[in-house]
Amino acid sequence: MTARPEPRVRRHRRSLTKRRAVIGGAAAFGLTATAVVTTTMLSSAGAASAWPTATGQKAVGSTIKVTGTYDGAYQRFYGSGALGGSSQDEGQDPVFQLADGAVLKNVVLGTPAADGVHCLGSCTLQNVWWEDVGEDAATFKGKSASAVYTVHGGGARHASDKVFQFNGAGKLVVTRFQVSDFGKLVRTCGNCSTQYRNRQVIINDVDVTAPGKSIVGINANYGDTAALRKVRITGDGGRKIQPCTRFRGNSTGAEPKVLGTGPDGTNCRYTAKDLTYK
Repeated sequence: MTARPEPRVRRHRRSLTKRRAVIGGAAAFGLTATAVVTTTMLSSAGAASAWPTATGQKAVGSTIKVTGTYDGAYQRFYGSGALGGSSQDEGQDPVFQLADGAVLKNVVLGTPAADGVHCLGSCTLQNVWWEDVGEDAATFKGKSASAVYTVHGGGARHASDKVFQFNGAGKLVVTRFQVSDFGKLVRTCGNCSTQYRNRQVIINDVDVTAPGKSIVGINANYGDTAALRKVRITGDGGRKIQPCTRFRGNSTGAEPKVLGTGPDGTNCRYTAKDLTYK
């Protein structure tokens, strides 16, 4: 289930268009062994430093279901037919659906992008680029508290609401990512009928460009935590983008109440040194 969208930044017109050291450093984030190994492996690959040029285009009329690894070779995939919508309507199907343990890499998602990518369990999105986010860029739906969703490299533009919708259980790690013109980079589900406790969000080495509303939104009453490190924010001289917002989530479908913003040492874990404004 995808949460009901919360208030958005603005509406816009869419364009058709390393071992010990690693473990020691990761301890500050509370990374599991699985996440440490995953992040270490990906670091050697690295994320692209600039938006890639698509090598070709591929229309997708029905969801591509991925097990194992799918390498898109930097083709642009866009929805057609039943996947041909760019709206914020709830319940749209994804362009890609990843089984537990699947890897999606080197993909450009064009427009229309429908509901982007769905991960049914632990997954890795490596160098995946959303040119114009549809409903959400990716939704994480695993049911196990041991699930780890890793986003490494890539970027997203033009998300009038959420980029990453964290509906499931477990941990989401976003590293070396870039986002611009967005509502929220990450939101743990605020009003899903099934709620999970103690979701963890880790944002590390990420570039954020205004306009935007919030980098991460979590449910403090369900024990969610968010750790932010090495976040660079550009174009937000008024510091309107909230790095971390705490909500009171619910399972009734009601609009979640904002409990507070900023670091509190419990749910929102970061300090001013973790943010750089440009």
